[in-house]
Amino acid sequence: MRPANEQPTQRNIFLLLYALAWAGGAISYVPLLTILLPMRLTEMTGSEDVKWLAYLTFVGAIAASLANIGFGWASDVTRDRRRWIAAGLALNVSLLVLISRLSDPVSLIAAVVAWQVALNMMLAPLAALAADTVPDSQKGLLGGLLAFAPATGALAGALVTIPGLASADGRILLVAAMVTAAVLPILLVGRPVAIAPSVREDSVLPSAWGWQPRMLILMWLARLAIQIAEAALFAYLLFYFRAVDPKFGDADVARVFSVVLLVAAPLALATGRWADRQGHPIGPLAACAGVAAVGLVIMASTIDLAPAVSGYVLFGLGSTVFLALHSSQTMRVLPKRERRGRDLGFFNLTNTVPSLVVPSLTLAIVPTFGYAPLMWILAGLAVAASLLLLSLPRLT
Repeated sequence: MRPANEQPTQRNIFLLLYALAWAGGAISYVPLLTILLPMRLTEMTGSEDVKWLAYLTFVGAIAASLANIGFGWASDVTRDRRRWIAAGLALNVSLLVLISRLSDPVSLIAAVVAWQVALNMMLAPLAALAADTVPDSQKGLLGGLLAFAPATGALAGALVTIPGLASADGRILLVAAMVTAAVLPILLVGRPVAIAPSVREDSVLPSAWGWQPRMLILMWLARLAIQIAEAALFAYLLFYFRAVDPKFGDADVARVFSVVLLVAAPLALATGRWADRQGHPIGPLAACAGVAAVGLVIMASTIDLAPAVSGYVLFGLGSTVFLALHSSQTMRVLPKRERRGRDLGFFNLTNTVPSLVVPSLTLAIVPTFGYAPLMWILAGLAVAASLLLLSLPRLT
């Protein structure tokens, strides 16, 4: 018989189906936003493609932020996550089909912004579903499984761009098919073990409800700091490496990205499972932020390619594991069980706000002072994230 104070565990099959569905989100946006959409805009607008992509990035980030909060809140109010996920999936796929048929930039941008709203109609209640169904004793395992999503998205991008596999329009349709295949199983056969509310709410520090707003704010700020660093490196890594060595090309950057993602996923899984067993959910987050800071310091300090690549690998591993585990451990400190979707939407702002901050930060520093000062600033943000997390009271 289970001890009274022992949390029930969720079925492994449900966790795997959930991780597959979450990877479906990455399959939806990684190939489209990083490869297929820029190529399509270049075909339509020629040398104006960067300007059009900047417009889309700005408007899309705002739309995605509001949609994530709104649909998370809607799934709270209706107390029905699955129907919102299903509706978001249906609209997501429909808009991908529409995007594959458009031929002018204004219509394309309008459709992509609508698609980002639909994507968040799917992702916001999907995130809240994990908060509803996964006990704190498995939050680390959940975070480790979520780390496979970026690698899956990158793999999908590599798959659909295999020469001769599909036309430009067909590539987007392949993405739509893969998203459907990834998300549909949890809607059809994903049946979680019920987690009692009393058990779900026992994980906060004993007699420490007064700490909870501070905990939420510090965890939000820590994630924002790492996300700004991650967004800057994602957008400008090729330019940084070319400043170190002009011969370092886009294919080389793609290989480094791939290695980091492939190594980070099992590393996050092992780290998350260790955190579950040891009862230290926050310690690994602080350590990962510290590793990311070390990598950025190396990148800021070197003028040689080998240490620059090594520094990025350290940063990439630390930040990727951090972001995956942080996503699941955040669910421990949400203040209201009945508003998890809305609250996770506010945490999602840490994913979208950096895309508005990073261009201004980079333009203010790099043209005049080069990349080293930018790396020092990003390293400072990573150190700040680690210190913020270390200041938290221990969660168990």
